[in-house]
Amino acid sequence: MELRDIPFTTIDGEPASLADYADRAVLIVNVASKCGLTPQYEKLEALQRTYGERGLTVLGFPCNQFMGQEPGDGEEIKTFCSTSYGVSFPLMEKVKVNGRNKHPLYEQLREVPDAAGKSGRVKWNFEKFLVAPDGSVSRFRPTVEPDDPAVIAAIEAALPE
Repeated sequence: MELRDIPFTTIDGEPASLADYADRAVLIVNVASKCGLTPQYEKLEALQRTYGERGLTVLGFPCNQFMGQEPGDGEEIKTFCSTSYGVSFPLMEKVKVNGRNKHPLYEQLREVPDAAGKSGRVKWNFEKFLVAPDGSVSRFRPTVEPDDPAVIAAIEAALPE
């Protein structure tokens, strides 16, 4: 199945897929509310506000696989994100990104190498995958901040004309 056709579910229970964003650049991030990297939400929201009108959508996929750092249900996650960081970008329902029950979207994303040429397991919360409208994917590890020059350059290169 093509990456764009893999179904997932929004945090509100609605069906979705990357095909819904086919004409946009999409930054997919596995997020968590109780992680040392949680402040990245602020920079992710800044990216959404800066580049949203130019064709970027940030998609947050909550994940509780890393030391139980996303324990809440959908309502708790939405409330935390909106009140703590003013998140306006779409959030999806919780997924697993590693292991036997990993979401099919992450099954494919994990095959993408990072800047060092390494693919495979998602290392931690806030790993980022930029999917360009042409289907190409760039991978940024968790400690690469959303406003890192490499991320910004990749976003600008992936924005629709």
